[in-house]
Amino acid sequence: MLDIVLLGSGGGMPMPNRFLSSMIISYKGRKILIDCGEGTQVSMRNFKTGFKSIDIICITHFHGDHIFGLPGLLSTIGNSNRTEPIIIIGPKGTEYVLRGLMSSIPYLPYSIDIIENPRNSLGINILAESMEIRQDSKGYSNDDIIISTLELDHSSPCIGYSFYVTRKPKFYPEKARQNQVPKEIWGRLQKGESVIYNEKKYIPNMVLGEERKGIKLSYITDTRSIGTIPNFISESNLFICEGTYGDDEDLEKAIKNKHMIFSEAAELASKGKVEELLLTHFSASIDEPELYKSNALRVFENTTIGYDGFTKMLMFPKE
Repeated sequence: MLDIVLLGSGGGMPMPNRFLSSMIISYKGRKILIDCGEGTQVSMRNFKTGFKSIDIICITHFHGDHIFGLPGLLSTIGNSNRTEPIIIIGPKGTEYVLRGLMSSIPYLPYSIDIIENPRNSLGINILAESMEIRQDSKGYSNDDIIISTLELDHSSPCIGYSFYVTRKPKFYPEKARQNQVPKEIWGRLQKGESVIYNEKKYIPNMVLGEERKGIKLSYITDTRSIGTIPNFISESNLFICEGTYGDDEDLEKAIKNKHMIFSEAAELASKGKVEELLLTHFSASIDEPELYKSNALRVFENTTIGYDGFTKMLMFPKE
């Protein structure tokens, strides 16, 4: 299962009831942070998410409401005696921007590895104490999570993310016996390895069943609605999308500022055939986003209005 907590649902400037853009994903005891707007650390304390086990930080773009909380958080993680590297993924220019942000915290007890503007999916292995990430992966049979990115249409370089949690095929002891697979290598085959044992080659499908559907989470902010998004978010279990403006009458403003209104996000959810839409990144001009929920509901019924502290557990589909 995959757990998410929406740490900040605001856009532009922090409000008394909303911190700025940030969300944390937890899986197998490790964490991925998406964006780190002002107030992220406070929100983490409020909702007791922890921060020391954050291995990967995904940055959508470099506007302040998405990154100004980053130097403080990295410093706090350093003070927690973390020594394992942290990976930061972001659009073109990430290394240059981070160099400036981190000028005030030049000494950290861990290293930061930057992956800038990835063109290929990234495979992640969850290890006992950390995550290991692979670029340009040829196959993902041994990876726990696959991260993919999409270039968006905003006023600065911006990327969206999808996270696919893989599910290994079911192990069948009876199939292993039928194929005369020695018990000594069952475990290795179950992990997806091919094994040569007693001069004979054994492959995983000699003990495993069919591929099983995993969990897909997509995160899109900040951007205009563009034609590449529906395919990118296709069949997501949860689609988290910006809804900077709630009123349809704000469309002209949304176009000018390269953002979306609720109904546009709902249209993407419908075209992408997702299970649920979670709206976030609300303009400071919207005191109560719930008042505009009907604008999304008329297009996509399973819509939720996000808020700081919104939590959700995503489970593998029942067989």
